[in-house]
Formats: sequence, C-alpha cells, structure tokens
Amino acid sequence: MPNLLKIPTWADEEHVYAVVETPRGSTCKLDFDPELRVFTLAKPLMAGLAYPYDWGFIPSTKAEDGDPLDVLVIHDAQTYPGVVLRCRPIGILEVEQKSKGRKERNDRVFAVPDRSPLETDLKDVRHLPSRAREELEQFFLATNALEDKKLEFLGWRGPLHAVKKIKRLAR
Repeated sequence: MPNLLKIPTWADEEHVYAVVETPRGSTCKLDFDPELRVFTLAKPLMAGLAYPYDWGFIPSTKAEDGDPLDVLVIHDAQTYPGVVLRCRPIGILEVEQKSKGRKERNDRVFAVPDRSPLETDLKDVRHLPSRAREELEQFFLATNALEDKKLEFLGWRGPLHAVKKIKRLAR
C-alpha cells in the first residue's frame, strides 16, 4: 500500500483528495499508520455511537495538531478504509481542543464527493439544517468524552474558509 499521507492534496482547482480512515457506520475509529502502511485501531467508540459519514484526512497537509487536516465526507454511501475520494470542500468547523493543559486548533473540513449525485446541491455546510450541525457537534463531543480532551466550537465557516485553510496547510 502506498503512503496515503503523501498523495497530492489537490485533484484540480476545485477538488481535494480525501483519504477515508473510518467509514460511515463504523463503531471504532481507525488511523492510517504511515510506517506500517496499514490502518490500525485508534479507539472504540462509546456504546451506541457510529460515524455518521466517512471520516479521514486530506493528504499532504499538516494541521496545527501535527496530523493531516481532518475531513468529514458527507454522502450516502459507505466506503472502506483506504478509499481516496475526489471531493469539493463545502466548509469547516473551527475547533479548539484542550488536552493536558495545552490548547490547539483541531478544525474539521467538510466535503462532498464529486461523484455523489445526492449531495451535488450542497455547496455550503452552513446550509445543513441547524439540527444536523448540532448533531455533528454532539458526535464530536461524544467521541472525545472518555478522553482527557475538551472541545470548544469556534464556529461554522463556508467553503472559501475551508479552501483557504487547506491551501495554508498544504505541504
């Protein structure tokens, strides 16, 4: 398996690549291990929790927390670890994470695949119903509830902010 962290960030001027680590419906979080070049168990989720959409990273980026930039890919299909999706960024949830006395940004980009007909009309994550955005925030809180991490949501931003952030963090 190639080192998925090092594939290009951008597919073209409008689309990024998103590498799926944890597929929609999974009850555990997976991480790509670049040394072993396999997916490993990061943590099981609390009972009753499952990923609402595909979760992964944008390759060839380095976020403030030292990891690649996180991405949640909104679409109806369920994929599997290692799938690379060509996606259009539709927004970002800006997040400050506190852990072991340290504060750092740990933003989440939201994207839709270019080959997902049901989501082609979704251009801006802020156009999701407020209930859907609240549920996503609660999901992120719940996935960190048993760890020594506190999340503070700084706000939802649109696709221009997401693209700007991706470009700034691309290596």
